[in-house]
Amino acid sequence: MTKKEFKAESKRLLEMMVNSIYSQREIFLRELISNASDAIDKMYYRALTDDAIAFNQDDFFIRVSADRDARTLTIEDTGIGMNEEELERNLGTIAESGSLAFKKQTETEDGRDIIGQFGVGFYSAFMVADHVTVDTKAAGQTEAFRWESNGTDGYTIEPGSKESTGTTITIKLKENTEDDSYDEFLEEYRLKQIVKKYSDFIRYPIVMNVTVHEPKDEESEETVEKQEEQTINSMVPIWRKDKAELSDEDYENFYHEKHYGFDKPLRHVHIHVDGTIRYSSILYIPETTPFDYYSKEFEKGLELYSSGVLIMEKSPDLLPDYFSFVKGMVDSEDLSLNISREMLQHDRQLKLIAKNIKTKIKKELQSMLKNDREAYETFFESFGRQLKFGVYNNFGQDKEDLQDLLLFTSSNENKLVSLNEYVERMPEEQKYIYYASGDSVSRLEKLPQAELVKDKGFELLYFTEEVDEFAIKMMREFAGKEFKSVSSGDLGLESDEEKKEAEETASEHKELFAAMKEQLGSAVKDVRLSNRLKSHPVCLTAEGEVTIEMEKILAQMPENQGVEADKVLEINHQHDVFASLKQAYEQDDKATFELYTNLLYNQARLIEGLPVEDPVSFTNDVCKIMK
Repeated sequence: MTKKEFKAESKRLLEMMVNSIYSQREIFLRELISNASDAIDKMYYRALTDDAIAFNQDDFFIRVSADRDARTLTIEDTGIGMNEEELERNLGTIAESGSLAFKKQTETEDGRDIIGQFGVGFYSAFMVADHVTVDTKAAGQTEAFRWESNGTDGYTIEPGSKESTGTTITIKLKENTEDDSYDEFLEEYRLKQIVKKYSDFIRYPIVMNVTVHEPKDEESEETVEKQEEQTINSMVPIWRKDKAELSDEDYENFYHEKHYGFDKPLRHVHIHVDGTIRYSSILYIPETTPFDYYSKEFEKGLELYSSGVLIMEKSPDLLPDYFSFVKGMVDSEDLSLNISREMLQHDRQLKLIAKNIKTKIKKELQSMLKNDREAYETFFESFGRQLKFGVYNNFGQDKEDLQDLLLFTSSNENKLVSLNEYVERMPEEQKYIYYASGDSVSRLEKLPQAELVKDKGFELLYFTEEVDEFAIKMMREFAGKEFKSVSSGDLGLESDEEKKEAEETASEHKELFAAMKEQLGSAVKDVRLSNRLKSHPVCLTAEGEVTIEMEKILAQMPENQGVEADKVLEINHQHDVFASLKQAYEQDDKATFELYTNLLYNQARLIEGLPVEDPVSFTNDVCKIMK
């Protein structure tokens, strides 16, 4: 027996791999089981061309066993095994992948795929091991060999005594420390948990002795504890089954088994793609919002598998942010993986899958909106805000993907309507899509600024979420129709004759409005005659891109920079209050005129949900009126 050193740079690579590449120690079991599955696959491929080898799938398995007293964990397979040269080549040089080389030599149309293409998976064992022993015997060979290593110090290869074909890896676990307990990898429940998490869909049985309780005898209720070998993986993943074999209940059970959520999903999408890139996927649209969904702690992403082996619990690159509510998984044989299964290259294949998934999600949501309105409105109540944010985010570059999916409350029915539905029923003479913004539908229904729009019989959209108006500003128009706030300057509702009449009336009272503007100073940009008010005496409107509602929302943000709307105070000259205001101005009753001006301005602020700037002065003004 000769002690050998790892080849060039291997010591350093091993140290890096153990300490840096893998984020969790438990990954080692996934890697060793994947290598064992590869070894059985290789036996299958050999059998295709070698008549001397019979492949009966029932004879092939992977066994996991723990010895608490010896503090060892053993992974045994009945695969192809290795001869001395293969041991030297595959385990003597870190980052040499026998599986990858084998895959290149044996491209078949069978659909099987070699999992362990990544080169360093075996060495993950040293994250938990002080010593690793590999006993192996290659198929068709009479000699067995043993490989042993304590890690970076090197390794030995010597003749072994293994009688059956295959490989047995025995891990001597490290001693526990104050910070780390390695005993967990000897616990039955923990080993089952790791296998279920990462290797549940390996195509061969993973067997392990598990504790069962059986009646002591037929007459006694007492039970005895015994060990029984059981298969602990399911082997055939649901996504590889034919859709016709599966029921809605099967999909729901998978949703809950994978802990995607406690709710019942509204829809599922089962995808099989076998083209430029091959992959399978099951996607779910949840019913309810996760408790942390709208927080920084929420992590989006789909589970990502390679040939049935879990690579990432959440791969964020598979979902755009605006579809981050989608749960599910993707399994592909074509992904490029680098060094370890946890380090995914951002390559063309991944982008193609993500693009396809985005399209599938949108089609499913469109189908819900068209064919199952109740379910879609349930979904939208939970996640509509995310779609609206997607319209606003990234300077509106995704608005075309999302605008058809948006819903808003309508003034006509007090129900949710889509933008398509709104536009389809617009009267021919209506120029704009009209909306009103505020914190509740009940407040918007009473908004003075909406009186003229409603009087014309035009439908209003009520925007009650903070993101609504920001999203619409980013869209600017829909189906060729521009969005128009009822609080904006010109509503485009007056005829030429009405405009002319309004200009003449405004001209008559321009000195009165100028006096009000002088008194209010910078609080308003202007004071004008209102053409939109019918029964109310006063209102505030805004000019420019920033509306009053946007000002309120921006003021609540931590990085508030004092952005304000250019406010205009509009006065209804047909209201009785205006007659009193006019009388005070014409009689040069400055005190009363100032009193009325202040009251009207503060009244307009209150209607808009803005705070009164000087509450004490305002209450004093009210008291003066009461006297």
